[in-house]
Amino acid sequence: MRRETPWGAWDPASLSEAVAMFSTLRTPWWIAGGYAIELAVGRPFRDHSDVDVLLLRRDQLAAHKALPSWELWAADPPGVLRPWTAGEILPGTVHDVWCRPGPVDPWRVQVMLDESDGRDWISRRDQRVRMPIGEVGRVSAEGVPYLAPEVQLFYKAKRPRAKDEQDFGETLPVLGPGRRRWLAEAISLAYGDHPWLARLRG
Repeated sequence: MRRETPWGAWDPASLSEAVAMFSTLRTPWWIAGGYAIELAVGRPFRDHSDVDVLLLRRDQLAAHKALPSWELWAADPPGVLRPWTAGEILPGTVHDVWCRPGPVDPWRVQVMLDESDGRDWISRRDQRVRMPIGEVGRVSAEGVPYLAPEVQLFYKAKRPRAKDEQDFGETLPVLGPGRRRWLAEAISLAYGDHPWLARLRG
């Protein structure tokens, strides 16, 4: 779904294209965003304005390995894009990188950076929200690694838009009790009272 931004047009890569780009990496990576939700649900149900790939911050340089001839621009500071050169270590305030094949091309892939500590993934929203790295992702029947839906929904819960509400509604039936419990606890810890809590605990 093509869209215009102040920094140029987005014409997102397809899910299969994004997977092919990152499949050569030896470091962990996961499809994130709305596509991660659809992979968890097992079917597509809405349009997507971008395709997100999540890396751990410690593995950030793998983004350049996956996209060696592309332009990568970091949101540094947030709300402003600037070129990210190969080998540069981004500051901890940068969580979002836009990627395109060249200067006249539209943006195709968005790379997100998340925190970790040893064997644990740590939410960039609240360091008290954690999960073993081995549990933060799943793998689809087709072999696509994707962010666990409860983790993706935790991020979407901060300021849910219409598409986030749709994602929550579609995902709730496939969330088991343990995953519902983790999501409810994470939302309560980071955001306090929230309209999703009653449905998670019901």
